[in-house]
Amino acid sequence: MKQANEPMLVIIPARMAALRLPGKPLADIGGVPMVVRVARQAEKAGVGRVAVATDSRQIAEVVEAAGIEAVMTRDDHQSGSDRVYEAATKLDPEGRTDVVLNIQGDIPAIEPETIRRSALPLATSPADLATIAVEIADEAEKTNPSIVKVIGTPIGDRILRALYFTRATAPYGDGPLYHHIGLYAWRRPALERFVALPPSTLENREKLEQLRALEDGMRIDVAIVDSVPLGVDTPADLERARHILAGR
Repeated sequence: MKQANEPMLVIIPARMAALRLPGKPLADIGGVPMVVRVARQAEKAGVGRVAVATDSRQIAEVVEAAGIEAVMTRDDHQSGSDRVYEAATKLDPEGRTDVVLNIQGDIPAIEPETIRRSALPLATSPADLATIAVEIADEAEKTNPSIVKVIGTPIGDRILRALYFTRATAPYGDGPLYHHIGLYAWRRPALERFVALPPSTLENREKLEQLRALEDGMRIDVAIVDSVPLGVDTPADLERARHILAGR
């Protein structure tokens, strides 16, 4: 008999193969490895069991030494979503957790409230997955292809139903533009469905994995949050993170 459902399963994928910042998950920020900082913020959010999914024994050992759960995964995954799905099946083989939250391991200043809000749309809609976005205030970001925009229709208080994600400046005309942040709350069946799909046409064109879900007919709802958590991709980003988190 299936046991009662548990809270969300929070999984942080981490690997050592980053080209622009080798060893990124273990980069030191105020004496604490970056991935450990992310995991501790996730624990503060209090939404469920937290684990780091990795193919690196070194990362696993550091994480476990900090008192955080780690799960070893294969080293041939093409995306973080694939790694998160494998980890979910290992951590919860009986499927007692209905929602799997995927948090990037390179956003050390992520606020617990942002993590909590990421899954909020799933409580009030039939969406297959949920994510977050921030209204763009900097005019330069509106035309920057590195800033992914979500196009959506309002369905509630600071919640959109996503219609498309793009690197272009869209939609046209007056009104806000929204910067998508790659943090995903998946319903378990949707995650299983997603990882079984091949890369889609628009996904390949825009280089945006979430378009695979939209092209397959999945519904993505988006919660609007107040600020963009600093992502660490380069040495300069790492120095900014160290400055922001100094003393914390």
